[in-house]
Amino acid sequence: MLKKKQGVFIVPAMTRKYVLLILDGLGDYPVDALDGKTPVEAAHTPYLDQLAQNGQTGLCVTTPVGMYTGSDNCIMGILGYEQHKYYTGRGPLEAAAVGIKLQSGDVCFRCNTLTIENGVMKDFTAGHIPTEESRQIILTLDDEIGSEDIRFFPGVSYRHLLVLKNRGAQVKCTPPHDITGKPVAEFFPCQHDDAEYLIKIMNQAKPVIESHQVNRRRKENGKLPVTDIWLWGAGSAIVMPPFLERFGLKGAMITAVDLLRGLAVLVGLKNIVVPGATGYIDTDYAAKGRYAIEALKENDFVCVHIEAPDESGHMGNPHIKTKSIEEIDAKIVGPVLAHLKQSYPDFRVLVLPDHYTPCVLKTHSSEPVPFLIYGTGLGSNGSMGFSEKGVNQNHVVAHGYDLLPILFKP
Repeated sequence: MLKKKQGVFIVPAMTRKYVLLILDGLGDYPVDALDGKTPVEAAHTPYLDQLAQNGQTGLCVTTPVGMYTGSDNCIMGILGYEQHKYYTGRGPLEAAAVGIKLQSGDVCFRCNTLTIENGVMKDFTAGHIPTEESRQIILTLDDEIGSEDIRFFPGVSYRHLLVLKNRGAQVKCTPPHDITGKPVAEFFPCQHDDAEYLIKIMNQAKPVIESHQVNRRRKENGKLPVTDIWLWGAGSAIVMPPFLERFGLKGAMITAVDLLRGLAVLVGLKNIVVPGATGYIDTDYAAKGRYAIEALKENDFVCVHIEAPDESGHMGNPHIKTKSIEEIDAKIVGPVLAHLKQSYPDFRVLVLPDHYTPCVLKTHSSEPVPFLIYGTGLGSNGSMGFSEKGVNQNHVVAHGYDLLPILFKP
């Protein structure tokens, strides 16, 4: 049994290796384009199915009651941290990734550069704008409308940050990926006195963005222009107990997105940068597998996060989503599993999505997600394979933060 001392789980000393694979947004609904199958059901995934058929599977509730379904709070739970205790918002997690030190009273927002056309959310990524182009726009916004109380910070691709002094924490803001194809006026910040303050910043940014040289070049090259910024995910500074103290394991994180990098910083996991990892469907899957194998040499626990299924779901493209799942299986799951079997007699693997991102919805949904645990000391509980319906439907884990204690049990 895991021993718990003053609220901290202590894993007994051991040489066992642990791998956590988070297949972001993998969960989905059956679609006609795939002959009534979900993308993971349609995908050729021999390695995932092998793990599921020979391991323990079930369903896990990753979205806490009363909380929004998003990778921020879902993955915080999967990493073993109770969201109602530690979560304040998405912005602070991403701030930690880029070294932004939030002070008392600071409120950090995610700030998307995106495309609104005729009042409708056309693309919440502005065509997955390259980082360097988007960075120039954000730095210009900081120069022209920033102040001691308003600071813009560039991030990756369309994902940036805005930090305000003592403003906006209680405003209701809608994630832009929830409103693709919808009129944006219905979803502006609301329900608090500071809402007008946020809308004013968004409106001030618009003419600066539209006249920016980056935008002129994008239009000349036939690319989607950036038309606006969108503020959401507000939160204050977060303090979380270190992973090493909580579980007694040295760990590493492999991801291409700042959200996961920030979580890693906050809990003391080593961030490993993988060349060619993009956080999109063109990511270098094989490189992620190779770097995970290398990371196991110096770490007891390695988390590998793959964003591609989620991005495919937001695109509403089940064929691309199916392909991304096949790439994960062939280039990450297969090689990592082979290495574990060859190099480590004692190991366990946990695989799951953080949430559903159904192609028909183009956004997240909160159904319990399928999971599998495979490795030393575990038998099979009768799974047909790794999919939404293929896992054991009778084994339900009520909280995402309960999974790692199950994985780490002797």
